[in-house]
Amino acid sequence: MPIRLKRVYDPPERSDGVRVLVERLWPRGLTKEAAAVDHWMKDVSPSPALRQWYAHDPEKWLAFQRRYLAELETNETAVKAIEALCAKAPVTFVFAAKDEVRNSAALLKSHIERRARRLAK
Repeated sequence: MPIRLKRVYDPPERSDGVRVLVERLWPRGLTKEAAAVDHWMKDVSPSPALRQWYAHDPEKWLAFQRRYLAELETNETAVKAIEALCAKAPVTFVFAAKDEVRNSAALLKSHIERRARRLAK
């Protein structure tokens, strides 16, 4: 289940496989054609309240991680839907955040990969 991460503003590549936008809001200034996403799975992104609270403040990163992972644990339907996509083909989670390390897509990727490892045991 290879999952890649990529900013939605970076040009799409064939090696991206299935491009899944994992953001609650559509990225600013980007047309659907330019984004070239195959799926928009906003239900697996952080809740509006959590997203607004975090506001990409690096000082809130640790607390954001805990809160978002807790949301994912209670959002089984959306998590299973994205896992099903990941099981079929190579997937790239595309995101809008400028910080390529501290963002919800990176947390989602690690969460999905951890679940897959647990199931494989």
